[in-house]
Amino acid sequence: MSLSKSIITWQLKKRYPKIEYWMTHAHTVQKQCLLNLVDNAKNTVFGKQYEFKNIYTYEQFRASIPLHNYEDLFPYINKALQGEENILWPGEVKWFAKSSGTTNDKSKFIPVSKESLHDCHYKSGKDMLSIYCNEFKKAKIFEGKCLFMGGSHEINILNDKSYVGDLSAIIIDNLPFWINARRSPDKKTALLGNWEEKLEKMTDIAIKENITTLSGVPSWTLVFLKRVLEKTGKANIEEVWPNIEMFMHGGVKFDPYIEQYNKLFPSGKMKYSETFNASEGYFGVQIDNKVRDLLLLIDNGIFYEFIPINEIDKEQPKALPLQEVEVNKAYAMVISTNAGLWRYKLGDTIKFTATHPYRFIILGRTKYCINAFGEELMIDNVEKAIQIVCEKLKVKINDYTAAPIFLNETGCGAHEWVIEFEEDPIDITYFSESLDSALKTLNSDYEAKRYKNMVLHPPEVRVVPRGTFYKWFKSKDKLGGQNKIPRLSNDRVFVEEIKKFIQQ
Repeated sequence: MSLSKSIITWQLKKRYPKIEYWMTHAHTVQKQCLLNLVDNAKNTVFGKQYEFKNIYTYEQFRASIPLHNYEDLFPYINKALQGEENILWPGEVKWFAKSSGTTNDKSKFIPVSKESLHDCHYKSGKDMLSIYCNEFKKAKIFEGKCLFMGGSHEINILNDKSYVGDLSAIIIDNLPFWINARRSPDKKTALLGNWEEKLEKMTDIAIKENITTLSGVPSWTLVFLKRVLEKTGKANIEEVWPNIEMFMHGGVKFDPYIEQYNKLFPSGKMKYSETFNASEGYFGVQIDNKVRDLLLLIDNGIFYEFIPINEIDKEQPKALPLQEVEVNKAYAMVISTNAGLWRYKLGDTIKFTATHPYRFIILGRTKYCINAFGEELMIDNVEKAIQIVCEKLKVKINDYTAAPIFLNETGCGAHEWVIEFEEDPIDITYFSESLDSALKTLNSDYEAKRYKNMVLHPPEVRVVPRGTFYKWFKSKDKLGGQNKIPRLSNDRVFVEEIKKFIQQ
């Protein structure tokens, strides 16, 4: 273990000068990335269709290839799913990440090439650890194991060559043996499809090991950690794993969970490191443990473009390269990747906080907002409002979703919130008023629509019993992994499903 730790630490120290280079030469690195992607894919079906052989500049790239959403690229992806080669990316694409960004029954199948697996996901993970070890010189994360909260995968029913599953499961299934030896649980347990069975087995295995690092979605990791305390009878997680020091998290905003995690790790030694990792690629890591913005990863086979948020609904929105973005402006992300996603509208919005190097915060999904009455309520506003109210009233929230209540006979609408509290507020009416007040402070459009109840009435909060969201996920066979409910929706599908579920 000591020799292995020394080798890993040495390798990570060697990486950091390379990271410093691409942080300070972002435009050069991105230009070369685009040219490499186009050159590699020029003989694919897609590359021939759009004449990649004649593309030598970004301007030619932007003019030749339209922006795409998933539905636009699916005819190509479907051919790759059938086992056809050289469609979007050279050679055979064996793995497809089954998107579970929403609780819809409909799934996306995102291609994961060998290059994207090794040169994007694995490389970015190493860069994240290199950055962490550079910040914390005395880090001891390699003296124990990393507990990885992953998903599961299954063979694609279309043929015996293509595999589909959560991205986390694809990563686990392809890790080298020497890395798998340093993680918990074992590969067989990690890839179990039944979440509740996996939760019990993971707990039984992990409580006997020296866990120094956690990795996963905050909501599902919290479920696991509470089960660990139930089984061990300990007061906090540091009594179970005294050497634990780092939690790599992503997938949902961490702010609503921070107080619960601080109680689980009361010494204050735990370092929380956010990542922005999706089925489509690995986009950002936290570079400073004291600052919540993320470093844009620009040397991992992804070429970035950004659509200004005021252009997003246009029929032909103009995308900008990295060198043209400005700080404190919202953009929707567009990516071209070494898995064959070309000018792909990711569906996430970010705001740059700095450009030397490029750092950003995640604002949320382009479709996860409420704008039924012109209020333009974004997830970033909501997460901040929830945090303000929870701190003010000393309450904790496990999960929630919100949707519009459409115009009634008075001509007014409202927002309905379905909330599961860990600790219920003493006065739900006061909670609702405080939430309303916080949203007005954070969003001027919401405040304007709430003026004298002329367009929007006060929010209506429906409290559901503890465990409701977990049981609802279970009823839809969506436990664990990257599954999460949209916090905000412009329709009432999720709110009505949950209300119907609790009445059963």
